Amino acid sequence: MKEPIFIAKDVVKQYGDYTALNKVSISVPKGSIYGLLGPNGAGKTTLMRIINQITAPDSGSLIFDGVPLEKHHISEIGYLPEERGLYKKMKVGEQALYLAQLKGMSYTDALAKLKFWFEKLDILSWWSKKVEELSKGMAQKIQFVVTVIHEPKLLIFDEPFSGFDPINAAIIRKEILELSENGTTIIFSTHRMESVEEICDHIALINKSQTVLEGPIDEIKKKFTNNSYEVITANKELSENDYFSIISKKDTTFRILLKEGKTQQEALQSIVAAMEIISFKKEIPSMEEIFIKAVNNA
Repeated sequence: MKEPIFIAKDVVKQYGDYTALNKVSISVPKGSIYGLLGPNGAGKTTLMRIINQITAPDSGSLIFDGVPLEKHHISEIGYLPEERGLYKKMKVGEQALYLAQLKGMSYTDALAKLKFWFEKLDILSWWSKKVEELSKGMAQKIQFVVTVIHEPKLLIFDEPFSGFDPINAAIIRKEILELSENGTTIIFSTHRMESVEEICDHIALINKSQTVLEGPIDEIKKKFTNNSYEVITANKELSENDYFSIISKKDTTFRILLKEGKTQQEALQSIVAAMEIISFKKEIPSMEEIFIKAVNNA
């Protein structure tokens, strides 16, 4: 496993009597796309705001790239919050230049890189428009650009596809994957589990202010996988036997569960001996199923 770029250990954050984070710990490997998941109010946004030093934890430790997180690290982090914030009366190009320079870029460097991104996303014609003239999706693209422009080591995206139509969501998804391939670490918070399946390789699930799951997606899926299989027969009814029980059926598609001590091979042989089958495959739970199960069991 790769070294972590960010570690939070036993982080606590309270607002009066309300505990937003209760000893939350995560470890984000370098180069990963790390899904930060959880129901509304679980504490995800609080943790992202702590990483960005918008607020501070009451206790716990924060390590960034091997050293304690400090103010100067903010230039190495990019944050796209769910609630976007552009100045509506400013022109797009003028505002993008201003925000890029706030992140420590020179005017010349900022201008060159902004022109590159505006051309790449086919938005150069928006340069002189005021933000208030843009649709929500158009403004989202500008926010995305000013988040990544200073090429930070760590990018944090909170619901990055919110407000995008499917075509533009696909464009931004492609850019996120390309940033990852080029070595940027990405923390990605979303409620869209299909997006997690598509692009994340690690996840943490926060529920009721605590970390309830963390690790590589493939390991978490193994943990939640039981001995259930999907069997599709050619045209015959499948009956339970000494090797498996039937969980559910629809037409000639059956979900079976192996009995204690029985193997996949034994179950398959018992079915093949009785009938022709079209497919026999192990059921791997989706991230949505894991999310629901973990939250309900917490």
